[in-house]
Amino acid sequence: MTDLNRRHLLAGAAAVGAAAITGLRPAAVNAAVPQAGTQAPGFYRYKVGSYECTSINDGARTFPMPDKFVANKPKEEALAAGEAAYMPKGMVTVPFNPQLINTGSKLVLIDTGNGVANLEASKGAVGRTLQNLQAAGVDPKVIDVVLLSHLHPDHTNGIRLADGALAFPNAEIMVPGKDWEFWTSEDNAAKAESNPMMKNYFANVKKTFAGLESKVTKFEWGKEVAPGITSIATPGHTPGHTSFAVASGDAKVLIQSDVTNIPEFFLRNPDWHVMFDNDAALAQETRHKFYDMAAAEKATVIGFHFTFPSVGHVEKDGAKYRLIPSAWNPTI
Repeated sequence: MTDLNRRHLLAGAAAVGAAAITGLRPAAVNAAVPQAGTQAPGFYRYKVGSYECTSINDGARTFPMPDKFVANKPKEEALAAGEAAYMPKGMVTVPFNPQLINTGSKLVLIDTGNGVANLEASKGAVGRTLQNLQAAGVDPKVIDVVLLSHLHPDHTNGIRLADGALAFPNAEIMVPGKDWEFWTSEDNAAKAESNPMMKNYFANVKKTFAGLESKVTKFEWGKEVAPGITSIATPGHTPGHTSFAVASGDAKVLIQSDVTNIPEFFLRNPDWHVMFDNDAALAQETRHKFYDMAAAEKATVIGFHFTFPSVGHVEKDGAKYRLIPSAWNPTI
């Protein structure tokens, strides 16, 4: 390495000497310019047959890892997984990525992100869906369907603007029937009083959907819920948690929603239980079934909590799985 550095320095000195002999001057260094201080818009388009799809980044939240983030393993193991994924020490980073599907006849937004009310509070970290839709040239008023995978806040809060008005005023709101039944039950809410996280989830559903009850369409599993979009039963994360197959012609992708939380933890370790799962054992079983299917089909998989743009493939790795992110495609 020392010899290489010496040759580099000698070559540089020779170049400067040559410039002096010939009367040439080294190019002037550019003057400093103000730093931008902002990130580029977060949207990425991909095709599924004749459908144009867009991954819309709602942001990513980095926070100190809770003691029971991985509920069934010592925190030390979870921290080691975070460090292996080069996350900030002692922290965990969770991205959020709704999907926009343009079928040609319908414009369908799958999940809505954390909502603009969280944008300022998080200093721009989350709640970016509307601004990234705008950057992608999409007016929220032209979205036909808001299709929800389940009723957790990071998927539903984007329905409302900061003042409570509807962010997608002309869209039909579709929710899994089983999730709606669970989260709107007063009996279930009463049982959750002793669990702060679940108590907040029930309160958030009540607040988010207040006055919208008659406008919400409940859908079942195994049905075409929008053109080319079929609902897939993937319960466990919530009782009605739903994934989607988007198909056009011979092409298909699987939108896995929250079958796994961040793949660096729960795809690599499918038997780990994230603290957000309602029925951890069922979620574990669902992960194996879903990813066995995805790996066997060599299907393209889209993950709400995958690193943006959240498109990749899943391979079996013994009793585990690994995510192979798709290469960024400069064309559509």
